Amino acid sequence: MDKIIEYLPFLIPLIIIELALTVTALIHVLRHKNYRFGTRTFWIIMSFVQIIGPIIYFVFGRSEE
Repeated sequence: MDKIIEYLPFLIPLIIIELALTVTALIHVLRHKNYRFGTRTFWIIMSFVQIIGPIIYFVFGRSEE
């Protein structure tokens, strides 16, 4: 328990960033129908893959529109 409290100042911002990226990616996926590749279902699942899933979506999946 002491280790968790020791790392808490680092973990809280990381968790907030991860949640914000996930929610933003999900909102964008659900509002838009066109993607560079993949389907809506694929990108919804990828949005929940830790912090890297939303980043991959915004770099490779999001359409230019």
